Amino acid sequence: MCGIAGILGKLGDANRAALARMSAALVHRGPDADGTWESTPDAEGRGAMLAHRRLAILDLSPAGAQPMTDPVTGHVVAYNGEIYDYAELRRRLEAEGHAFASSGDTAVMLRALAVHGDEALGWLRGMFVFALWNPAARTLRLARDPLGIKPLYVARRREPGGDWSIAFASELRALLASGLLGTPRLDPGAVASVVWNGFVVGPGTAVEGVELLWPGRAVEFGPDGAERRAVDFWSIPGAPARRPTTEADLARAIEHDVELHLASDVPLAVFLSGGIDSSAVANLAQRVARTPVHTFTLAFEEQELNEGPIARRIAEAIGTQHQEVVLTEGHFVEHLEAALDSLDQPTFDGLNSYYLSHAIRSAGFTVALAGTGGDELFGGYTSFRDLPVLQRLSQRLGWVPLGLRVAAATVGTAPLRRGRGATPPQTRWAKLPEMVRRGADLSGLYQLAYALFLPGFQRELVGEGTVAALRDGLPPAMRARLDAETGSRSALSALSVLEQRLFLGERLLRDNDVASMAASLEQRVPLVDQALFECVDALPDDLRYSPIGKKALLRRVGLRGLDPALFDRPKSGFVLPFDRWIRRGLRTAMDEAMRDAAAVRQAGLDPDAVGRLWRAFLDGAPGIYWSRVWSVYVLIRWCHRHRVLA
Repeated sequence: MCGIAGILGKLGDANRAALARMSAALVHRGPDADGTWESTPDAEGRGAMLAHRRLAILDLSPAGAQPMTDPVTGHVVAYNGEIYDYAELRRRLEAEGHAFASSGDTAVMLRALAVHGDEALGWLRGMFVFALWNPAARTLRLARDPLGIKPLYVARRREPGGDWSIAFASELRALLASGLLGTPRLDPGAVASVVWNGFVVGPGTAVEGVELLWPGRAVEFGPDGAERRAVDFWSIPGAPARRPTTEADLARAIEHDVELHLASDVPLAVFLSGGIDSSAVANLAQRVARTPVHTFTLAFEEQELNEGPIARRIAEAIGTQHQEVVLTEGHFVEHLEAALDSLDQPTFDGLNSYYLSHAIRSAGFTVALAGTGGDELFGGYTSFRDLPVLQRLSQRLGWVPLGLRVAAATVGTAPLRRGRGATPPQTRWAKLPEMVRRGADLSGLYQLAYALFLPGFQRELVGEGTVAALRDGLPPAMRARLDAETGSRSALSALSVLEQRLFLGERLLRDNDVASMAASLEQRVPLVDQALFECVDALPDDLRYSPIGKKALLRRVGLRGLDPALFDRPKSGFVLPFDRWIRRGLRTAMDEAMRDAAAVRQAGLDPDAVGRLWRAFLDGAPGIYWSRVWSVYVLIRWCHRHRVLA
């Protein structure tokens, strides 16, 4: 696990200094070592420059250092992540006559890519981004893992000429630190995305001119920065690839998956929240691990949100060596500035992972497994219950004129939109009239269900034109991709894809990556794995999802040997007690930001609308939840902190 950065352009002092600034901005991702590399220049003095920050996990010796040059082909790679099937790939390549000086995964991946090209992309099972320089062709290839666990940000110089054409890094903040972007401007679409989703949906980013590489894509650039070709080496098919798959097949697949994720030459732990997903990962890890399994839980003084006691009981039942970290309001507020500074893009999530990651790292662990991804695979969210019902109802009422259906929904939900003051409740069912307008469009229904604000109030916050640039809160490129990947699926299967690509891919994975790496901790997510996804996706819906919301299949294969009564309780998310803390320890800082008209405008928001929203929250107005004001505050603070202005 590491951080990478690079530049295509003039091999001169200006770009060397820019690369050094990017590398320095990534030091938290790789405190163990750093390295840089330059290609030979062409006739115009251009070439590739790579930087790497190392967090040593496999092969702790200097033989695992990067950027790494393959001694046979001369290819050079800077790589971030883990290839979990590297031992199998190593045996495959050794059978072809290849030999390796390093015992880690980097050398294996590098040789496979250098010798087998595009074919080898499909062999890589893991989380990764890499930059690969081909010295013979003088091309640079950038690639990102199939499910987008690791991010890679790419800036393309729009004006012809200049000292650089392509710059990339593991974090957006590293590109900002490079100085190559001039005066960075806030992307209006990103503002609309934060207001709708609470985070920035790719492939765009918060900064104009910087994009997030698509998951499962490899892009090749010439030395002049021109894109020569792009390959989607893995994607979610528009219809499930049905094949004979049983519960026993899944049990073997998930156990093997967890076993692969335990590969490490440094101490490893497991996040244990007390829910089904993390408990399944911890339970399976205990079954296959060759060394004692350590688990960690984040607990709170607020007992209504404290999962510490139940996690302790589960850890005892599994047999792990368990530690509980209590996060108090005082500790949260004391370290909040550093936690917020860890956010690579505006988002209302990620801080829980930040605090737990620091606790685990302080206890001496470098790797931690998390249960992220189970809800998306097995239908654990309320969206799997509610949205298919709305879709079917819309289909059955298709004979009723749309205007009449919308009018009925407007009248029926009028009380839900009636609140105290000038800001109406921003609740899911208050959006029903807009949901009726979407008809049977499942993606539209999904986006409206998750929207932080009613469409009317979104327009007040950011303006009509900014909202209209997105399609139901999604950039057109993302919407088109989702349509292709869900087109011929059942409602439940399509929702799994939507949750996988959006809630998981665009929010949880990105937030957890930067939050854990801020503590120099590698977070692994065994339930987010393309081979496991393919296995689960082949199952019939009744086996995969029934009964809706219970994740019964995951319980059976992941919680074997544990008392089912441990998990017979209402589902609760791994969240901080934000509502209470915002009204107390965080109130002063948030009040200053939300009432600062200049700062609000610089974040692309309307000061009057933000002021009304903040007052409604403080007054305890119904339907004005903490997530609404927190997402706005984080956006304002992020723009100010990084000098990215509208």
